[in-house]
Amino acid sequence: MTVAPLRIGNASGFYGDRFDAMREMLTGGPLDVLTGDYLAELTMLILGRDRLKNPSGGYARTFLGQLEECLGLAIERGVRIVANAGGLNPAGLADAVRQLSDRLGIPARVAHVEGDDLTAGHPRSLAAHAYLGGAGIAACLREGADIVVTGRVTDAALVTGPAVAHFGWAPDAYDRLAGAVVAGHVLECGTQATGGNYAFFTDHDPARLRRPGFPLAELHEDGTSVITKHDGTGGLVDIGTVTAQLLYETSGARYAGPDVTARLDSVRLTQEAPDRVRISGVRGEAPPPTLKVGLNRLGGYRNEVVFVLTGLDIEAKAALVRDQMEAALDAAKSRPSEVRWDLARTDHPDAPTEETASALLRLVVRDRDEDAVGRTLSGAAIELALASYPGFHVIAPPGKGSPYGVFEDVYVPQGSVEHVAVLHDGRRVPVAPAIDTLVLEPASEPLLPEPLPPGPTRRAPLGVVAGARSGDKGGNANVGVWVRSDDAWRWLVHQLTADRFQNLITESCHLKVVRHTLPNLRALNFVVEGILGEGVASQHRFDPQAKALGEWLRSRHLDIPEALL
Repeated sequence: MTVAPLRIGNASGFYGDRFDAMREMLTGGPLDVLTGDYLAELTMLILGRDRLKNPSGGYARTFLGQLEECLGLAIERGVRIVANAGGLNPAGLADAVRQLSDRLGIPARVAHVEGDDLTAGHPRSLAAHAYLGGAGIAACLREGADIVVTGRVTDAALVTGPAVAHFGWAPDAYDRLAGAVVAGHVLECGTQATGGNYAFFTDHDPARLRRPGFPLAELHEDGTSVITKHDGTGGLVDIGTVTAQLLYETSGARYAGPDVTARLDSVRLTQEAPDRVRISGVRGEAPPPTLKVGLNRLGGYRNEVVFVLTGLDIEAKAALVRDQMEAALDAAKSRPSEVRWDLARTDHPDAPTEETASALLRLVVRDRDEDAVGRTLSGAAIELALASYPGFHVIAPPGKGSPYGVFEDVYVPQGSVEHVAVLHDGRRVPVAPAIDTLVLEPASEPLLPEPLPPGPTRRAPLGVVAGARSGDKGGNANVGVWVRSDDAWRWLVHQLTADRFQNLITESCHLKVVRHTLPNLRALNFVVEGILGEGVASQHRFDPQAKALGEWLRSRHLDIPEALL
């Protein structure tokens, strides 16, 4: 007997996303399951610091606020809610949801998933959590839960879990599971799949993109899906928006998770109708034998001061204040262990305003000693107020300094983690690890198409023909680049090599850059290792999450065939 498709939506891409999205999704059209992704590497650190202040906390409190408005709607409409808002304390959030249910007089069966917390085994970490798969979620839903909250699961597990519960897939239904993983990856970041943060946004009516609706997937028993959104909501769903999200925070052709390794090089996208993109052809393989564990710890203290340099002699002004500050830091009782300078030439000649006549010189310091980045820096900077370059001022005086975090990942055997589904009636159901596993290996490079024949070219930005989306994974950044025609693909795949990428993105020239090729998507995915230092919380660079790295790449000029312009 054919099982009806599972209509599964998303109402949150991060902790702090649009508060009213849950109501919008519940009232905008039919749904079976509504998911919410609240966790990111930085979020786990934030929740860890919250838990230090309040041991009963450590979860995403906005989720409770959303449920207070929407619990009745969800129960009335038969929509199950699955969210990783439990953060570091899924049991605590489950209890809070039950209390909310009792207070509102709306009966709800609340379950949670635990076992991801490995902090006790990593005593130097503020939070150490394994990325679990969807099997625990599936167990909770099979036993009748209306709401399932989890701690750290993979983002795609929010979809694979409901899919397994709905369709009854076996653990080795790898192609079907992989299809659910791909759909889950498209949904996980909310409106990034419906026109948010979209490289080709200027091709569309601005009014349409002003308030994009949240995405949903119609997932079928064979693992295929259609990405769409509720009728009447803003934004758009097309091959470009789905491609952009598929490339976001991924790397090679093998996209590994606890449930399955999905082959991104097998994905095929078809524009089925306006705002409907079909995902098909997805192949899956056994998952790796290990689970990723994200470690968050406090790395020390950080402070910064931004000097404003206005008008003429910008370089000389920067050199003067830098020499003065370096001398003062050298003479201090405790010089910061890390001192970094960056000059942003935001100034313009003959500028019509003082702001546009000014450049910014940014000094960032780090040290394990709070005083070394607090009193030492503030004293050195403030004492120069009447003794440095003409026009001396700063955007804000440096304060005491603030703690910063460090993220790293390690791997543990799947069987070493006690994955448990805690059902709504209190029963605890152990979740077995994957039986069949496959050590993750890089995929073979595919055959490349013939290059375009020689012809006239014109110097132009890469972004005229290519879209991009970039993001962070620990200390690495990924930049996905795609084009929209076969001829553009024939040009891009031969021109944008890893070496050319390093020439264009000069920050990467001394780092390792790995290129991955995805012909079905007409896409390249570049991984820049170490560009983000010790992760987003360390604020290593101007754009600490590499969100705009792809847009910088698109702004760089190359010789592009006129036939593509």
